[in-house]
Amino acid sequence: MPRILILLALLPLPVMAADGAPGISAGTYIQATLALLLIVGLLLGATWAARKVSGGRMFGQGNLRVISGVALGPKERIVLVEVADSWLVVGIVPGQIRTLHTLPKGESAPTLESTTPAFGEWLKAIRERKNDAP
Repeated sequence: MPRILILLALLPLPVMAADGAPGISAGTYIQATLALLLIVGLLLGATWAARKVSGGRMFGQGNLRVISGVALGPKERIVLVEVADSWLVVGIVPGQIRTLHTLPKGESAPTLESTTPAFGEWLKAIRERKNDAP
């Protein structure tokens, strides 16, 4: 008997609003909520199945990892990729990927000290010049 009541609650029955116009029944809201929960459940199930198929690893991980990258233009990039025990400097342009250089893992190129001041220092110098001006 309780199952029949639940099924009846799921049926969209016409409900009249206070002004006499047809409204939306509570069953319609329940159906929409259950459909949304079903879709979310399917998405979570697909994610779980994808993890099981990939052996528990997330996608894109393993022996290949992107260390850093820099954009040279709207479609051109240089990327540092770690592969097993080496780093590859890779140039990427539309339709082509090319290895530019190979480095041993962990060895990073020396960083060049910037001769331009940091933004905060630059702003402070501008303020001081503005205050010193007559």
